[in-house]
Amino acid sequence: MSEQEGLRCSSARNRGGVQRVEGKLRASVEKGDYYEAHQMYRTLFFRYMSQAKHPEARELMIHGALLFFSYNQQNSAADLSMLVLESLEKSEAKVEDEVLEQLAKIFSMMDHNSPERVAFVSRALKWSTGGSSKLGNPKLHQLLAVTLWKEQNYSESRYHFLHSSDGEGCAQMLVEYSASRGFRSEVDMFVAQAVLQFLCLKNKNSASVVFSTYTEKHPSIEKGPPFVQPLLNFIWFLLLAVDGGKLTVFTVLCEQYQPSLKRDPMYNEYLDRIGQVFFGVPPKQSSSYGGLLGNLLNSLMGSGEEEEGEEVQEDGSPIELD
Repeated sequence: MSEQEGLRCSSARNRGGVQRVEGKLRASVEKGDYYEAHQMYRTLFFRYMSQAKHPEARELMIHGALLFFSYNQQNSAADLSMLVLESLEKSEAKVEDEVLEQLAKIFSMMDHNSPERVAFVSRALKWSTGGSSKLGNPKLHQLLAVTLWKEQNYSESRYHFLHSSDGEGCAQMLVEYSASRGFRSEVDMFVAQAVLQFLCLKNKNSASVVFSTYTEKHPSIEKGPPFVQPLLNFIWFLLLAVDGGKLTVFTVLCEQYQPSLKRDPMYNEYLDRIGQVFFGVPPKQSSSYGGLLGNLLNSLMGSGEEEEGEEVQEDGSPIELD
């Protein structure tokens, strides 16, 4: 028998062993022996990990977590969910779409208001970037955004869409958000904020897609450009100016549309950052905002202290912020 055939046989035996164990554990859960089953899952997890059987450990914990979720045993399910992440971290597993989809499914089944859910998503995003302080894998962000959108948690969904590359999905969510929660007079503000923030994150492609999709699909926006709403015309011109890269065009544009930009005090803060990113405007010596507002800017856009010569990303992938 060749070495490759031997490995296949070994893998099949391991899989068969996992299936037999899962059958016994499932029977315990179905009988209502939740505590005993939970403890057995944990025991087997650490046994597999000590034997470096990381894929088997992860698979067992995923199935166990989903099983406990189906019986509304949130605490046990959340505990096994964290062990899924531990197996990924310790095995240095590759970030693959299948794994990201499994994590998103676990996230979708967690109690929406539980602290465990917050801890899970934070740790999952950290793992998805190799344990660095970067903001997380764009695909995972997109999966989380869609889940939160289905839950009608629009503000959290919006955050994750901003750190994905799914401008179209973001726009469709914003149309629903605006139609269900916003005032008709603010339809332009929903997309303006998203476009400005995508640009702050150097994601020019998604900024363009979210604008074109939103203005096309929103039932309260007449076909353009030009648009009835001055703010939408500003965003349209801004995207053209970003493509052109001419500072004078950007400066005149911001001056001419000040009445519209004064509708939200954050707009000019975002535009200061966009000026730095796309038009070479030097950063201000100090920000006029502090406290919570300053923290918001820092969390969204970074500290503004990137190294000189950093290239602007134009491929639609979000900037990786410290």
